[in-house]
Amino acid sequence: MLVTIDVGNSHTVIGIYEGERLLHHWRISTMAERTADEHGALLKTLLNGAGFGEPLRPEGVAVACVVPSLNQVIEQLAETYLGCPPLMVGPGVKTGMPILYENPKEVGADRIVNAVAAYEDCKSACIVVDFGTATTFDYVTARGEYAGGAIAPGLGISMDALVEHAAKLYRVELVRPRETVGRTTIAAIQSGLIFGYTALVDGLVRRIDSERNETAEVIATGGFAELIACESETIRRVDEFLTLKGLRLIFERNRRV
Repeated sequence: MLVTIDVGNSHTVIGIYEGERLLHHWRISTMAERTADEHGALLKTLLNGAGFGEPLRPEGVAVACVVPSLNQVIEQLAETYLGCPPLMVGPGVKTGMPILYENPKEVGADRIVNAVAAYEDCKSACIVVDFGTATTFDYVTARGEYAGGAIAPGLGISMDALVEHAAKLYRVELVRPRETVGRTTIAAIQSGLIFGYTALVDGLVRRIDSERNETAEVIATGGFAELIACESETIRRVDEFLTLKGLRLIFERNRRV
């Protein structure tokens, strides 16, 4: 049994694997001030609710964390409450993927993990669009090299910025409007955010394809992936658990070292 933990800026996703099968998963809020013991109590509650016996003693724990202040906390969580030191994806960890970034240490662990999982599925040039706090675009060459990508403000924080800086605008539900030309303020904001963001995604993907002179497979993941993928002309499929799959793959590659 393997525990995978993806610590993002807004949410943390925990998965339990038996071999290649994802048995259960949970999404919780990321709270930088939460201690290892608080994480442990929450994890115990989640495991009990899903019917896992106590204590859970997996063969390994694989972690991708983009919140530096939580690295030590998650390490303590794994050692104290799961009984094994975690594999923290970062420099020195075997990923099986060459990284062509000028400074590989700058690349977020989640971006590399996503790229590994996407290339394992495609075995060809691919682009991962991860709709998180930021929206990241990660390009993997046909040879399986992580080439780099682009980072844009996420859909959620784009709305936050709009509401904060425009006195007469307010938060709306992020759902697809009926038409592009909104006839109410709510519909107009929804159009600008949903259709405008879709245009951003499709535009960046097409520019990447043009620069690389090939059409890459586009895989979307993250909280708003389904919403934007329904409107996008370039996203071919959505994989909600792409990061967890990548963590499992990287754990297996390091176990064989």
